[in-house]
Amino acid sequence: MKASDLFIKALENEGVEYIFGIPGEENLDFLNSLKDSSIKLIVTRHEQGAGFMAATYGRLTGKVGVCMSTLGPGASNLVTPAAYANLGAMPMMMITGQKPIKKSKQGRFQIIDVVQMMKPLTKYTKTIVDANLITSMVRESFKCAKEERPGAVHLELPEDIAREACECDIFAVHEHYYPVASKGSIDSALKMMYAAKHPLLLIGAGANRTRIQTALVEFINTSGIPFFMTQMGKGVVSEFHPLCLGTAALSQNDYLHCAIERADLIINVGHDSVEKPPFLMEKDGTKVIHINFNASSVDATYFPQMDVVGDIASTVVALTKALVVPEHWDFSYYIRVITEAQSHITSYFKDDRFPLLPQRLLKGIRDLMPQDGIVALDNGMYKIWFARNYKCFEPNTLLLDNALATMGAGLPSAIAAKLVYPLKKVICVCGDGGFMMNAQELETAVRLGIDLVVIVINDGGYGMIKWKQEGMGFTDFGLDFKNPDFVQYAQAYGAKGYRPASASEFMLMLEEALGAKGVHLIDVAIDYSLNHTILNELLENKSCLI
Repeated sequence: MKASDLFIKALENEGVEYIFGIPGEENLDFLNSLKDSSIKLIVTRHEQGAGFMAATYGRLTGKVGVCMSTLGPGASNLVTPAAYANLGAMPMMMITGQKPIKKSKQGRFQIIDVVQMMKPLTKYTKTIVDANLITSMVRESFKCAKEERPGAVHLELPEDIAREACECDIFAVHEHYYPVASKGSIDSALKMMYAAKHPLLLIGAGANRTRIQTALVEFINTSGIPFFMTQMGKGVVSEFHPLCLGTAALSQNDYLHCAIERADLIINVGHDSVEKPPFLMEKDGTKVIHINFNASSVDATYFPQMDVVGDIASTVVALTKALVVPEHWDFSYYIRVITEAQSHITSYFKDDRFPLLPQRLLKGIRDLMPQDGIVALDNGMYKIWFARNYKCFEPNTLLLDNALATMGAGLPSAIAAKLVYPLKKVICVCGDGGFMMNAQELETAVRLGIDLVVIVINDGGYGMIKWKQEGMGFTDFGLDFKNPDFVQYAQAYGAKGYRPASASEFMLMLEEALGAKGVHLIDVAIDYSLNHTILNELLENKSCLI
């Protein structure tokens, strides 16, 4: 069998549905082998978009998303998606082409050491030097990509290896099961919980896996312990649950930080150090139980007194079964915090000034989106408000990146979400800066015939950095730009464009776009002028809870 044919067979054996990317001369054999495969090729307009799509596919399905590029410049365009997937714990494979490694007549033309480039950004990266090794390397890389902590892997296929004849020897796929935490660690964790008076539950990014949601809901309902989440843990348990304190969207001084400061024990489920710390540990301060697939990584701000290592869902189930709720637990202060936080979070939801406040924008989206609808965020100032104020009913219904936090990922992620869930409503929310970094993928969305709403938040500048610039006392400089006419831009690709002039008009246009077929882009002006005012109000008002 031809090596490129075997590679495709190995990917089919792994259950691959899509390959996102841009082929080049060096992987034409691979492309030809893909032609008759059950795997669908999604041709993108930039390799970066392909990588973001593959990573998001992995995030949503738990399976390995696959993307491809040619050598040199194509491969280097996958660097940011590789970091995005690896930091964000999204299983993704990159397949890149390369010049012949046995004999080449083109010198060093377009050749860079892609494997060395990918090493700091992946869990596994190798060049295939023998066609007979293809199936074992594919199986090994897929295992590595999916194992906790999931991440990016890379295989380089030189064009002479792709053409070689080889033996067809496919390795069977088997699931990986994680060990259950020891009874001793469960008993020690329970002992710490019984010793506490005000325990608090934190749900982190690592808890956003299958089976864990059901286990956590049962634990919360049985124990009565209030909980909060990191940004990438949003929706693991519904934020409409009466014991939900909210999301740690800010590093400090939010209402939920009052609860964190009062807690004498934090049960930290799925902590991932890539996220900004939702709390900082201090010597002789609040105790922490670390529950995760892996032991904690200790640093100056995180040094838990107890590690419960093993399959998270099984650990939480074991704790729930063994727990006898003590009478001395007191959550009355937390309930007060929940009430105060809810009042503050909703305070600008009905403000109809225009340009729109971000709080009004996200409230409009929440009102029109079904419980299982997906909002894919790019990165910008609005992300803080969505993380803090947009409540999720279900996991992975607000796709935000709090790991690499890269701009340009929003639109490709939304396209991938729609491919995974074609019947769900999907909205992409981008700033004008982030949108223009991969705006060309609008053509990909139109070509695929998907139904998608893209909201471009237009403030004519890099709003997040301007907010930081103002907060540090610097003058406004170097962060403004000019935008194209986004309505005409959308129409040029075959999408429909809108530009509302009021809050009510935005709601009408959004409702129309969500109910229609095809790709729709809404260019909406945003008002960030109250950012510092609202956060200062927050700092002043929360003092009443101390």
